[in-house]
Amino acid sequence: MTQETFTFQAEVGKLLDIVARSLYSHKEIFLRELISNASDACDKLRYEALTNKKLADASGGDFRVVIHADKKKKTLGISDNGVGMNRDELTELLGTIARSGTQAFAEQLSGDKDADMSLIGQFGVGFYSAFMVADKVEVVTRKAGEDKAWAWESDGHGTYTIADAERETCGTDVILHITKEDKEYLDTARISNVVKTYSDHIGVPVFLADGEKEEALTSAAALWTREKKDITEEQYTEFYHHSAHAFDAPWLTMHNRVEGVLSYTNLLFVPTMRPWDLFNGERKNKVKLYVNRVFITDDCEELLPAYLRFVRGVVDSEDLTLNISREMLQKDPKLVKIRKGVVKRILGELKKKADKKPEEYATFWDNFGAVVKEGLYEDFENRDKVLEISRFRSTAGDDQISLADYVGRMKEGQDAIYYIAGEDKEQVARSPQLEGFRAKGIEVLLLTDPIDDFWINAVGQYEEKSFKSVTRAGDDLDAISDDGDDKSDKGKKKDDAATPGMESLIARIKVSLADSVKDVRASSRLTDSAVCLVASEGDMDMHMERMLKQHQQLDGGQLSQRILEINPHHSMIMALAADAGKSSEENATIEEAALLLMDQARILEGEQPSNPQAFVRRLNQLMEKGLAV
Repeated sequence: MTQETFTFQAEVGKLLDIVARSLYSHKEIFLRELISNASDACDKLRYEALTNKKLADASGGDFRVVIHADKKKKTLGISDNGVGMNRDELTELLGTIARSGTQAFAEQLSGDKDADMSLIGQFGVGFYSAFMVADKVEVVTRKAGEDKAWAWESDGHGTYTIADAERETCGTDVILHITKEDKEYLDTARISNVVKTYSDHIGVPVFLADGEKEEALTSAAALWTREKKDITEEQYTEFYHHSAHAFDAPWLTMHNRVEGVLSYTNLLFVPTMRPWDLFNGERKNKVKLYVNRVFITDDCEELLPAYLRFVRGVVDSEDLTLNISREMLQKDPKLVKIRKGVVKRILGELKKKADKKPEEYATFWDNFGAVVKEGLYEDFENRDKVLEISRFRSTAGDDQISLADYVGRMKEGQDAIYYIAGEDKEQVARSPQLEGFRAKGIEVLLLTDPIDDFWINAVGQYEEKSFKSVTRAGDDLDAISDDGDDKSDKGKKKDDAATPGMESLIARIKVSLADSVKDVRASSRLTDSAVCLVASEGDMDMHMERMLKQHQQLDGGQLSQRILEINPHHSMIMALAADAGKSSEENATIEEAALLLMDQARILEGEQPSNPQAFVRRLNQLMEKGLAV
């Protein structure tokens, strides 16, 4: 027999130890994970047999999972007659942990058992929970449609072996060599209790073998086929754990059956925790599609839109064609109707949560809001519904608000929904471009998700109120009534012409900056800061332009010219204005100050000065003059 020894993917040996230790108080979970894997293998073969008749008899009979306990040998076996694995799949699936996130997995483990158990589920390492109770694990498997079987073996300490093996039919046997401390899992009563607690919901029967006899531990009645009144919250939770391979509790459970011309059942869950792959570029949904309880696929793009990819669970229809293929799914009008119904149900349930339990909904939105808002850009049909459930941060306070809340608080004379986009809420909240709006008590939305720059242009307006970025010039703040409680002079109209030399200063700054800016003008929005940059009315939002440049999606690679706004009532600007009409020496100082002000405005926008060395030199010169006085 040929046997090869392999080294686990870097860090895996260490991670196996961490897995075993962090899940110490939840050891029985290992059996649920292995049964779930066996059930999934049966589902996959059932699907492949629909389109490949040669595989119809590969399983050797009805699909099943059988548990064997041998107290003498101290082994526990979990066998299935599912799809099995070949040599390459053994290496790929059992030789690596969380292929796309091993390092992130290691970094996030905290030592807190409950928190780390959730991470185990997020990173898909359920198989390795076997090492919590075993000092050696063997896997004997044969791929459906292939004649050759393979044996995988490891003690979890850095290496594993793969060798030739024998197996009469396709499927997989997982044999655990149980440690002395965990011999309780060789007791039939303990096994029965664990299986009925965690795996009573799966659609493949589980048997416990005792010599020649077999005891059925589960009924194989798929949970979604039962009446809601007959299902406990604990059973829903365990089914969620099984279907999503997760360890957290579901935040929202949706179970309903639709009858009529097209009949289907859905059992769907919204997780409490954000899945680790939520922002994966493939944006695939993870809902499983069944036809008459026959698993078809868990990779159906047409079943749910990408912006609902955090939803887990199953959809089962009696009316889809049983021998359907993935290619046919994309064109099946029945599936289109199911999709519409399921999306309507999900958005409707989220709306109920948002209205009735806003505090709970705020937690959901913090986890999944950035993904849900993708629907504003992509799903025109349901855009209004997505807008209803969307929540935002604003300058009005720390609470999340709806657009209806914003419109209801708009000031007299305000005809636009103002927003500012950026990468960090705290940073954009400090932007000088907000000063005039705050002074007048005008609320501004703080948008910090990458999708915000795209959906807001696609939507355009809400309740006939257009969205308008505060980074664009031309905002007529004077047309909006002042906040009645504002007793200060901030934000109130002043006569800029009354400041001597202001027009001359603006002219001198324009000359000094030349082509660096599109224009220089006195600002009606600034109250505390000396300067800020804004875009022209017809130009792209400044944050979106920077983001496109970062991703090399900007034609020419250069940012557009901006308008430099100066605060005519700022003490420094007024001092410069007083010198604007004086001798050439003072004019030289104004030229240097103009360049410094421009770089200051860039820094406030999160950009680099155009010439950092020149900026430092000018700043040093200015400090020297100040110290010399």
